[in-house]
Order: sequence, then C-alpha cells, then structure tokens
Amino acid sequence: MNVEFIPNYTIPYPIPQSALVEMENEKQAKALISEMTNYPFMMSGMPRPVRAKPAKIEMFADRPPPPDRKIQVRWVDPSDPDFVVAKKLKQLCKKHNAEQLALIKHQLEEEEKLAKHQEETLKTNYKKYEMIESIVQDGTTSRLARHYGVRLDYD
Repeated sequence: MNVEFIPNYTIPYPIPQSALVEMENEKQAKALISEMTNYPFMMSGMPRPVRAKPAKIEMFADRPPPPDRKIQVRWVDPSDPDFVVAKKLKQLCKKHNAEQLALIKHQLEEEEKLAKHQEETLKTNYKKYEMIESIVQDGTTSRLARHYGVRLDYD
C-alpha cells in the first residue's frame, strides 16, 4: 500500500484535502472503499467526514489532454462588450475566494476549540478514574461498605 497526500493549492493553509492510496490489487481497493463507506472514520471519539472512491483517469494531472479540446486565450479591449462581463466575473471570483478563506479560517478555529474541549474532557475523565482507583486501592471503599452495611464483591 502506498499513500500520497495531495496538497491543496487553493488555500494558504497546509491542509491536504485528499490522498491517493494505492493498493496491491483491485479486491483490496474495493474492500477499502466499502469499509470507508459503511463505517464512519473516528478520530478522538468524533466522526470525521471521509469519503473514498475509485480512481479515474480524469483525476490525474499528468494524463494527456483530450485531442478535441484546446484552450484559447485572448486579450479583451475595454471597448469590447465582453470586457464588462469578464471584469464582473473576475470580481466575483475574488469575492468567492475571500469568502472561502474566511470560512476555512473559521472552520480551523472551531476545530481548535473542539480539540481543546475534547482534551479537557479526556483529562477530567482520566482524573476521575484515577481517583476511583486510588479509593479502591487504599481501602476506603471497603471501610465505607462496612459502615453502611453494603457487601462489595470484586469479581
């Protein structure tokens, strides 16, 4: 199995949004895809949105371009009627990019808050279990059980 994370060049944050996972054979790949589809990916007790799909030729940048498609580029004069449309499209793209970056920044902040909250919860639960274990080990539970007339059976 070979794993390669694909960087996301559209945002200035080091967050890869996809990974290319090469399996030894098609049977393993299908099993992995069905496993990812049927069971959620859990990280620190929280489900994470992960999707898996088989690779297609269109997904790779190093493939040859289709023979019937050519990219045409031309300069548009300010007097051209398409100039206004192109300018509006350019402004709209900049606006969408700014909104996307603001949304990603907000999402990262929310994930940091969630991670801190989960860490605090984990530490609190660990302290509770340590306290219970220390009470059981030093005999406090057996003294309280005798005092209140309760039978404790450690099976």
